[in-house]
Amino acid sequence: MVNKILFITLSNIGDALLSLPVLDQLRANFPAAQITVLSGERPREIFEANPAVHKFILFDKKNTAGKNIKLFNGLRKEKFDLIVDLRNSFLGAVLPARYKTSAFLKIPAQLKHMKDRHLYRIKNIARGKVFPVPPQSLYCAPVDNERIGKLLEENNIGKDDRIVVLSPGSRSHTKRWPKERFAELAKKLRAEFPVKIILIGDKEDVENNKYIAKDAGFPVLDLSGKTTLGELACLLRKASLLITNDSANLHMASYLDIPVIAIFGITDDEKYGPWSKNSYVVKREIPCRPCQKAQCKFGTLECLSLVKAEDVFRAAKVILTNCGLLLEACAKQDFKRILVVRTDRIGDVLLSTPVIKALRDKYPQAYIAMMVSPYARDVVEGNPYLDKVIIYDKDGAHKSWFNSLKFAQGLKKKKFDLALILHPVNRAHLVTFLAGIPKRVGYDRKLGFLLTDRIKHTKQRGEKHEVEYNLDLLRYLNIEPLDKGLYMPVKPESEKWVGELFKREDIDETDRLLAIHPAASCPSKVWPAERFAQAADNLAQSYGFKVLIVAGPKDLQAAEEVAGHMRSSVINLAGKTSVSQLASLLKRCVLFISNDSGPVHIASAIGTPVIAIFGRNQAGLSPRRWGPLGLKDRVLHKETGCIECLAHNCKKQFACLKAITVEDVVSTADAILK
Repeated sequence: MVNKILFITLSNIGDALLSLPVLDQLRANFPAAQITVLSGERPREIFEANPAVHKFILFDKKNTAGKNIKLFNGLRKEKFDLIVDLRNSFLGAVLPARYKTSAFLKIPAQLKHMKDRHLYRIKNIARGKVFPVPPQSLYCAPVDNERIGKLLEENNIGKDDRIVVLSPGSRSHTKRWPKERFAELAKKLRAEFPVKIILIGDKEDVENNKYIAKDAGFPVLDLSGKTTLGELACLLRKASLLITNDSANLHMASYLDIPVIAIFGITDDEKYGPWSKNSYVVKREIPCRPCQKAQCKFGTLECLSLVKAEDVFRAAKVILTNCGLLLEACAKQDFKRILVVRTDRIGDVLLSTPVIKALRDKYPQAYIAMMVSPYARDVVEGNPYLDKVIIYDKDGAHKSWFNSLKFAQGLKKKKFDLALILHPVNRAHLVTFLAGIPKRVGYDRKLGFLLTDRIKHTKQRGEKHEVEYNLDLLRYLNIEPLDKGLYMPVKPESEKWVGELFKREDIDETDRLLAIHPAASCPSKVWPAERFAQAADNLAQSYGFKVLIVAGPKDLQAAEEVAGHMRSSVINLAGKTSVSQLASLLKRCVLFISNDSGPVHIASAIGTPVIAIFGRNQAGLSPRRWGPLGLKDRVLHKETGCIECLAHNCKKQFACLKAITVEDVVSTADAILK
């Protein structure tokens, strides 16, 4: 019979909370036993006034040898029947007892979480069978509950209000998600749900929480440094959700079976993650995590900085809308590190962005990178669903095979487990093969034998849009995209550039802007310059447009030719904008008229109506495959009876392009604008 139990627990609050399920088991197995708890100073509040605990004894690891001997003698006189020592301390080893946990017990490797490992240590003690026990060892005193109720009432938080508690602190700075992200998250939560936001933490978190409360822009109850552990337990019992770093609050909410979203970086979520039924870990599976180090050896702390507010909000949305099954599905990660490869032109890369979004939806915790050419960087840098942009410069830094091999070795260190090669080119297939990526999915063309999973290449038939061809690689992996929209990031620095440009060129925010892009990658795609000029003049006269010409540095002559034919005043910006600046500029335009080119898809992605002029009639180059996708976008394309398109070697002086008249463009613009 067990009448007296000594429970030696750990010194940190979080670790002590992780041991409470063991205390529950001891109480359930030995309901008549008196339990003495021995722990350090920090968890003292959990046990000292707890009715479940007969006696609390403080252990100070700085004790002198004399004090430790005195402590030992005092404990020996208690004549404990059972000693459960989770610290593997000298006291647990030398104190006499009929039953004791063993410091040499081999715990099964499949038991990862510390809660489960603690429970396993008492599995074979006396009658101690581990079975489901409700949480009953975290005491919430009536006075604590009363004070929390009063605080909520004073801040207009009623019994029926849904409470989301944010815990932005942690003992180590390497576990703290940036305060700016917590503030952004609070705004997203408030905009989407009728919830009340409460901030918690200790005195060290006061300044950070002040920033979050102020930046949120709406009333936030900040209780940092104002609650005891007992009061905090009472508060969490009233919460619908806790969002936290790896901290003691995580384990308190888990013990109380409150839904938890935990943001993890350097530490191991398999050991210390949340354990309530409806909980979720937000993390980025970069190769170096979990390092469990006190300092990031790279000095970047990418494991936390890559986690965006949108990632946490996505998980919160699932919990707050009670989609438990969806949450469970999101947690399954077939792939941890994914590389998307598309090294061709700007428009092609932009048409690949739905793949990134679909991957993030399917694998919210994965580290997702995209390999692109230098000139396409602006298309994906700043994409919220992407963690890293990797530049492969086949015409510059990586032109030689030796440098490409070095590049592949660098990729190998990132330990990608999936590569999606969206457009088949020799180098993309070779580089991902040499990088040792175990699963490489792509189209069976141009060294396609280097892929592990090959899909038949039929793009030349032009049977569907390029976006669909890209998404077919995901469908091969049984991923059906929820959203096929393009995404073009708009950068603050580019927005600022446009503001300065407008001041220089005397453009008001109320002015209506028409942008035209008279260039393209091939002469077979270029509508005559004089027709661009006539169409722009007609529209400027009819709608009061200010006209902008945009083009790349290689197309200055084409832009100057159009400007020279125009009667209206025109602002020629050819060669003066980066890809990002072009996006910010087109965003302010009422209409964009362009040859078949990358800027068509930029305008479409940001919501500016497009008239795209197509010439060539080859199936693989048709509007069906490459046309803009916006609801107001229009394509002008006419068949002229060509049996075979000779592209730039056309013998008909590009009759297909000349068949498109100025009136065609103007009437199409009228239809869009009116």
